[in-house]
Amino acid sequence: MQLTTIALLILIPLLIWRIYSRLKNIFVRQESLMWKHWLGAVLFPLLLLASAGSVLGDVLALSCLGGGALAGGWLAVFALKKTRFEQIGPRFFFKPYDRFGILVCLLFAARVLHIGVELYLNRQSDFPLPITREMVLRHPLSCGAFGLLAGYLATYSIGMLRWRRAQPPLPEME
Repeated sequence: MQLTTIALLILIPLLIWRIYSRLKNIFVRQESLMWKHWLGAVLFPLLLLASAGSVLGDVLALSCLGGGALAGGWLAVFALKKTRFEQIGPRFFFKPYDRFGILVCLLFAARVLHIGVELYLNRQSDFPLPITREMVLRHPLSCGAFGLLAGYLATYSIGMLRWRRAQPPLPEME
């Protein structure tokens, strides 16, 4: 076993721990800003459509993308039910349910790490294979992980928009 492979095996758990600790700091109480919710509600469905268009000829990749998006949306609905909402004066705050969000983000990060390890091992082999789009972007695991993340974030953003619109308007100050 080469020294770089041993270093990689040591660094991967440290990298996963670092990603987890960064995600833990993201899923804290935060102010609800409409532009962020609109950005997520528009951007992630567009990214899903663009991804679906790029894998249109591959039925397995397209079904994994769609299945991941449906699973992500389903998880977001449950996360929205467990999200804590509050209003302080004219400002709105929310504390997202962190377990599902961190799980979805870590699954996507794990797929990215898996691609990196595959590329590294391919480079270290005696007969490296040419790297194609099908190996990375059209792989069913990549499509499923991206669909899960994009479906979760799109549904969560749409749910936040629905919550904000359901709030009664503040009384006018004279």
